Formats: sequence, C-alpha cells, structure tokens
Amino acid sequence: MQFGLTETQQMLKSAARSFFPSECPMAEVRRLMETDGAYDEGLWQKIAGQGWTGILFDEECGGMGLGLVEMAVAAEEMGRALLPGPYFSTVFVAGALLNALPHSLPNGRDRLKAICEGRARATLALIEESACWETSGVAMALRNGRLSGTKLLVPDAATADLLLCVARSGGEVAVAQVCNSARGITIRRMPSIDRTRQLYSVEFDDVPAEVLARGDQAQAALDRAMDTATVALAAEMVGGMQRIMELSVEYAKTRKQFGKPIGQFQSVQHQCADMLLLTESSRSAAYYAAWALNEGAADARTAVSVAKAYASDAYREVGNRGIQVHGGMGFTWENDIHLYYRRAKASEIAFGDAAFHRDRIARAVIDGRAAQVAALGTSALGTSRNM
Repeated sequence: MQFGLTETQQMLKSAARSFFPSECPMAEVRRLMETDGAYDEGLWQKIAGQGWTGILFDEECGGMGLGLVEMAVAAEEMGRALLPGPYFSTVFVAGALLNALPHSLPNGRDRLKAICEGRARATLALIEESACWETSGVAMALRNGRLSGTKLLVPDAATADLLLCVARSGGEVAVAQVCNSARGITIRRMPSIDRTRQLYSVEFDDVPAEVLARGDQAQAALDRAMDTATVALAAEMVGGMQRIMELSVEYAKTRKQFGKPIGQFQSVQHQCADMLLLTESSRSAAYYAAWALNEGAADARTAVSVAKAYASDAYREVGNRGIQVHGGMGFTWENDIHLYYRRAKASEIAFGDAAFHRDRIARAVIDGRAAQVAALGTSALGTSRNM
C-alpha cells in the first residue's frame, strides 16, 4: 500500500477541506442541531451537486467510482467539520448496503442513482432490544412480505425516504426495503448525546416490505456494508480528533497565565503531544483498514476492528485532553470543543465499541488458528495414508 496519499487523493482532500467548513460552518452546525433531523434541503443539494453523495458508487449508477481510501479521505474532512444530518447513514451505511447487493436486482441501480443525485435519503434499521451490532441479535420476523416489531437507535429515520430493515425470514437473515411514509410505521425521536446525528425508534405494524436479499446473500452484503461504514466512522473520528487538537493548540498559544501563554507550560505541552500521538495513530489504522478492505486483504476485517477499537478510545481521550487544555472554557456551551466530545461519545459505541471489536479480533484469531490446525491435521492424515 501507499504510505501517503496520491495526487488525486490530495486534491480530493483539499476540495473536501474547502467545501464542508465553508458550506456548513459551526454556526450552521449549531442551527441544524436544534432542528428535527438536523437536516437542511439546501445543504443536501449542495453536497449532492458536488458529487459527494456518489463517492462510493460506480459511474453507471451516477457516482464517482472512487475507492474506500478516497471515502476515508472525505469522511475525515466531514468529521473535522462536524457535518450534521443524514449523509453518513445515507451514503456510508444504507448506500454501502445497496451497493453490496447485486445491481441486477429490480430497481437496484435506480436506488443508488437516486442517492447519488440527492433525490433520496436512506438509513439502516438493525438494532433491537438486544443492542447487538451483529445479525445474531435480530429477532424481528418478516412474514408474507410484512414486518412487525420495533427497531431502536435508527439514525436519521425521520429524514430518510427509504428504511432498509434487517429481519428474519424463515430463520434466515433478510434485508427488506420500506418507505418511511408507509402505513403502519411510527417514528419517534430517542434521546442522544450527539444532537447533530439524531436517533429514532421505528415501530412496524404489519408494514408491507420489499425483500432485497435473504440468506447468505443478505449476510454477505451486510458484512461488507458494516465494515465499510465502520471504516468511514473511524476516519471521521480522526477528523474530529484533528480539529480538537487544532483548537487546543491555538488556544494554548493565545491564553495567558502568569504573564505567558499556557502552551509554554510542560503539562499543557504533554496534553497536546498526547493528542497528536492518538490522532496520528488512529489515522494510520483507519487508512490501512480502508486500503485492506478495498483490496480484499486477508486481514481486512481484523484491520477494521483494530481501527475502530483504537479510534473509539482515542477520540474520547483526545476530547478529554482538549477540554483540559481549555480549562473551564471547555465546558461552556459557546465553545465548540464539547460538540466534538459529544460526537466522540456517540461514535464510540456506534458499530460496536472497543470491547466489541477486541472480542471480534480475538474470535478471528481463534478461528484462524483452528483452521490452521485443521489444515495441518488433514495434511498429516494424507501423508500417513500415502505411507
């Protein structure tokens, strides 16, 4: 893999660094977080007009046809700007799931094209009372093409046009599409620490649904989509860490105590150095995971879990140190640090917290060793039969 961004990726990063803070400055972020859905149609159309809603998708679907490293580049800049609203759930979650399904499915390309063109927003309804990020926690049944039950912590459900619901059909995992305006759907906002990315409960009362995939096909598409979204979130978290560090260093240079800037005090320098270490380490892990997943590397899923586990802890710690550098100012509503800290806490548990991903890494290691032992046993058995 490349240990630096290519010229094209650098251009993409520069474009994102220029676009998102200018079109959605912190004053606009604060305004949108007070609205239902943290959504603005004008901003959404500007994002779509610049092609950002099609970053993951093929050109034949109206997208830009870029890879996951480019996705990570864009996600980092979105995290730095604290972009509110349904972009993440639409493109990096639901869009990634639709993209992982065969495009030959009825209306498959049309769904992606609608997202690329900014005509549709979507989200994934996965979590239930078990609060499990894997399909083993899904109990909602899909019977005769109809859904009944409740999904929790559904991001941006109020502003989504399409709900992709994970359910069970005859014991198999299934992915079904539902229009959020369908009769029998009740959407209620749930309390959330990050007001720029709102969560909802969605109740289904005998709602008709279109089955997009079931069985192994559905599971494979969900695995791919969840890994893609997790990498995007890890990269977005890196952008938030970067901004906290920038704000803290700037404050340390200008805030004076005892007649000199607090940045000259060694304890403050240590806090800033820790933020730099955590940010750069998270960036390395996130970009390697994006590359490994894009290239189909053998350790791709493990790399995804390493990136998310590290970033989950690191973003929180960078937030802690940023607030300490700012002192009492860091806790005030007028200061932006606490908005990033809220995002850090929400992102920490999204798509599995550090403990979840460390457990997934451990299971992968155990399964890998078991496979090696089985292979060695088969080899030994073959040798003995030839003797």
